[in-house]
Amino acid sequence: MSPERLSQPGPEYLAQRHVQVYLEDALTQLLENRDEVEQQGSTAKFFAHYFTSVSKGTHILFREFGFVHITPHNRSSFLRIFWRCFRTIAKNGDLLSMKEYHCLLQILCPDFPEDLTQKAARIVLMDDAMDCLMSFSDFLYAFQVQFYYSEFLDSVSALYQDLLSGKNSNTVIVPTSRSATSRQRQPPNDSSSQDGVDALQFSQGLESLCERYRHSFPPVPLIGEILSSAPRITFYGFLMALAKHPGVNQSIGGLPDKADLLVDEVLDKELDRLISQLSTSSITHSPTSSCSLISRDIARVASPRKSLAMRRRPDLESDGSTEETDSSDS
Repeated sequence: MSPERLSQPGPEYLAQRHVQVYLEDALTQLLENRDEVEQQGSTAKFFAHYFTSVSKGTHILFREFGFVHITPHNRSSFLRIFWRCFRTIAKNGDLLSMKEYHCLLQILCPDFPEDLTQKAARIVLMDDAMDCLMSFSDFLYAFQVQFYYSEFLDSVSALYQDLLSGKNSNTVIVPTSRSATSRQRQPPNDSSSQDGVDALQFSQGLESLCERYRHSFPPVPLIGEILSSAPRITFYGFLMALAKHPGVNQSIGGLPDKADLLVDEVLDKELDRLISQLSTSSITHSPTSSCSLISRDIARVASPRKSLAMRRRPDLESDGSTEETDSSDS
């Protein structure tokens, strides 16, 4: 255990790691699946399985958006699962639309809100039509910033609009609920303000915002680095810079560096093992038994919820995109 953890008070550490959230969720699932838990083993094994899945980040699979979005760990876990399931899109070299990416997100989280997908697409497309096609890489890293820092970006949008209208940046109100943020954040129209706002004034407003903000936000030094590169900046220019900054990606910790986007050694070895098993058993086993083998292996990495085994699994061979976004109309 690190010295930082040892010096941190117990209640503060538990709150920072959102332990109560996971305890309550584990108890809820235990009660919902009591009969199955009694049939398969002890309650202690159930909790061991649950917290192992939390540690691995597989606990968010097929869960409702309210749970997927509730903690920073859940958000980074969802980002990593999304990348691992659909990274073959980048390998295949296809481009997808916003609606197609949203369908992929709904495979993992059935009630995933479309507005978050639209906001992520807008970071990539900026002034282009929202039905343009995007590469997996461009969408993924823009989606990461929008999804992980969603509440913070709502406040950044409000700050930007205030600066455009000449208001003092210190008067920005930090949203305290999703309904408040959805009302407050109207996407700035960068086409009508190509020059953006003064970068120094914007930076000062963001520093003040971070000091009093209760949600996750990018490291302040990285924000300062981005805003020091030019005298003026637009809202979507700032968001794109966040999406492309390797330091922001590392601070979230859910996705690999862009150079390693196609590399997942653990999953590749598992897929090779499954293919090898299927090849050796194809002579004596029917296609039905082979599908059962795949289903059982995928189920082992899923969340411990009873309903997971009965839900449709994501197709790991989905079509995909190239590393360049097509900004022309589809």
